[in-house]
Amino acid sequence: MAPSATTLHSETTSNATVGALGKTKSGKQLRIRSYPKFNTLEDERLYRKQHLAAAFRVFAERGFDEGVAGHISVRDPVETDHFWLNPLSMHFSQIKVSDLILVNEDGDVVEGDEPINAAAFAIHSEIHKARSDVHAACHAHSVHGKAWSVFGKELDMITQDSLRFYKNHAVYPQFGGVVLDREEGARIASHLGDGKAIILQNHGLLTVGATVDAAAFWFMSLDKTCHAQLLVDAAAHGSGLKKTFIPDEEARFSYQQVGTPEKGWLAFQPYYDEILAKTGGSFLK
Repeated sequence: MAPSATTLHSETTSNATVGALGKTKSGKQLRIRSYPKFNTLEDERLYRKQHLAAAFRVFAERGFDEGVAGHISVRDPVETDHFWLNPLSMHFSQIKVSDLILVNEDGDVVEGDEPINAAAFAIHSEIHKARSDVHAACHAHSVHGKAWSVFGKELDMITQDSLRFYKNHAVYPQFGGVVLDREEGARIASHLGDGKAIILQNHGLLTVGATVDAAAFWFMSLDKTCHAQLLVDAAAHGSGLKKTFIPDEEARFSYQQVGTPEKGWLAFQPYYDEILAKTGGSFLK
């Protein structure tokens, strides 16, 4: 039998899109939170910067830092060919809104007084140029991501969470050292295509999204999915048990519940709330 979502038939579109069931006994409709509407582009710029700074703090808590490697970008909504990045030598756990660096399409620093990661510019500039729908990109050398990357393979669709990346992730099948050439950044963007994630062989993971919230959550989920795959493959090799793959029909249906931009944005909000509470909002300064 084909899967269906009968429990959501009476829900609003915004609720149904993210799998939210919300109606009180008296019939009042409850609405799940969603990406806010802004009065000005300057207001949206501040929001994006605040959530970018929060994403760095969340990444730090999950051990995605490694020296000065790793970077997250978000497109500026005012100057749309510019994007905000982290300063090269600042630990993720220390980054605040006021520390963020704005660069233009040539790599010139427009706002800020610290250098940026040259590899970050080479990769992110080409992705932002190639994908007008992408407003944020995340890359870090997470342990499980770089471990899985050595195989140069896409992930198997073997868990519900892996379905966030069903036919929506790719592999960059070569390693050319630290990415300092914009042409290699363009090749990475080409291999990414219209997907949300790419596994960089012998390197690590990169995710993108319409919001920095979604891109950050996709990265966190992708790293966990790599971890699960490594565990499953090791167990299968040691025991001789066969893996059960999720059929395409169920995978396609489930992707619409777990892999949409709206669900990616929503899934990051608990982490934003958590880091806001833990830090007292220090990253907002």
